[in-house]
Amino acid sequence: MDLQQTMRAAVLHKPLSISLEERPVPEPGPRDVLIRMMAVGICGSDLHYYEHGRIGKRVVEKPLIQGHECAGIVEAVGEQVTRFKPGDRVVVEPGVACGTCEWCKRGRYNLCPSVRFLSTPPVDGALCQYVKHPEDFVFKIPDTLSFDKATLVEPLSVGLYAAKRLGLAPGTTLWIMGMGPVGLTAVIAAKAFGVKNIIVSDMEPFRLEIARQIGATAAVNVVETDPVPFVLDATDGLGVDAVMDTTGNVKALDAAVQSMKRGGKLAAIGFPSAETVPLNLTLMMQKEIDMISIYRYTNTFQQGIDILAQPDVPAERLITDRFPLERVSEAFEKARTDKKRSIKVIVHPNP
Repeated sequence: MDLQQTMRAAVLHKPLSISLEERPVPEPGPRDVLIRMMAVGICGSDLHYYEHGRIGKRVVEKPLIQGHECAGIVEAVGEQVTRFKPGDRVVVEPGVACGTCEWCKRGRYNLCPSVRFLSTPPVDGALCQYVKHPEDFVFKIPDTLSFDKATLVEPLSVGLYAAKRLGLAPGTTLWIMGMGPVGLTAVIAAKAFGVKNIIVSDMEPFRLEIARQIGATAAVNVVETDPVPFVLDATDGLGVDAVMDTTGNVKALDAAVQSMKRGGKLAAIGFPSAETVPLNLTLMMQKEIDMISIYRYTNTFQQGIDILAQPDVPAERLITDRFPLERVSEAFEKARTDKKRSIKVIVHPNP
């Protein structure tokens, strides 16, 4: 199959500076799939690299192609690929683990020390016209699932993984803190696990309204209302069985501990701004609260595809903005500055 030799790519050179450049089209290896990118979502980590040039010890030291929430069409396959053919519609799981280390063998490949994750320095991401990726981390999507909506499988996977580790089930009461894309898709994940009482919190009325539309049963604006008595009142004074915190905010974590039922579970998803944060360990011990840290996900993509493909799951309401690759800088600025009206920004690398 004849392929074009070069492609357009959005390249981050320094904070707040992205340029559109010509790059060679990657050549797939024996077990790789070459994918024509049709939709790429801008993630919070992408924005952090864009704005600050680093996340903790991970620093953008050379020009970087960003983007890891992505879906597209198979363009070509390596000679050993067995599960895909040109023309297949697919979504990409961005983290490629080694498969041989202790953590991979235990099934916890999200902890693989050798993982190569798209758009995490120095690994280039998907904001370009073509990406090659190992077939083991590529999944077919049905024709009924749009490419834009398929990009949400990645953030949804975080909530699905957290839901599994929390043991969510029908009858559970859950508080999700922070209604960014991860928090909002966590609402969808919780509903898929049968949770009926889903309390959400955020600072932006627009995001809280979207949360209500997709299944939240109660919403609290933390700027206007102290969330602790709100949550306690919503649970008849008992507190919630579980909390997912997507904010990393110290005050949010403290509120979670105060608002949890004895024997509850807290899933820390959002990274805090400081490496060390205070926790009310005494109260946690007295209430025997289990704290679970969530790092990405494992074995969630097929479940995420199946959930988003259901016609009654209104995930498209999270997609607020769409841009062609030529306007990628505008897309990043929209996602960075317009928290009141923008949730998920999608870039289309190919027409």
